Amino acid sequence: MMMPSIFKDELFTPWMDFRMPDVEKALYGKRSGHMMKTDIKEKDDSYEVAVDLPGFRKDEMKVELKNGYLTISAAKGLDRDEKDKKGKFIRKERYEGNMSRSFYVGGNVTEGDIHAKYKNGILTLDIPKKSPEEEKKRYVTIEG
Repeated sequence: MMMPSIFKDELFTPWMDFRMPDVEKALYGKRSGHMMKTDIKEKDDSYEVAVDLPGFRKDEMKVELKNGYLTISAAKGLDRDEKDKKGKFIRKERYEGNMSRSFYVGGNVTEGDIHAKYKNGILTLDIPKKSPEEEKKRYVTIEG
């Protein structure tokens, strides 16, 4: 059923919401549809990270590694210039905007170690397991 835009996100106000609470809403809140759903699988020598990014193009995504944190960002352009288009939207539910998630992968992982591919709306990252190198002990000389 199509709803006019006056209803915003919800047709019913919270006091009228007689449905059973959705588990996903309880975990991620009202905006759970805008969160990058992610599965992380541990393998013998690596981790496989699968991120759902349906509707995004490869050039709208960015994966950055900085200080041991892997940040996945996606931005879908907001096309507000609708002069040339016929008709107008009654309701828009597909996501437009920016989103990102960060994961700590360790300080020893480099950009060259991570392999990424994007297929069928799923960004898959293969991140190797690397044990932290032993820090060299540094002693301070005590005089006297």
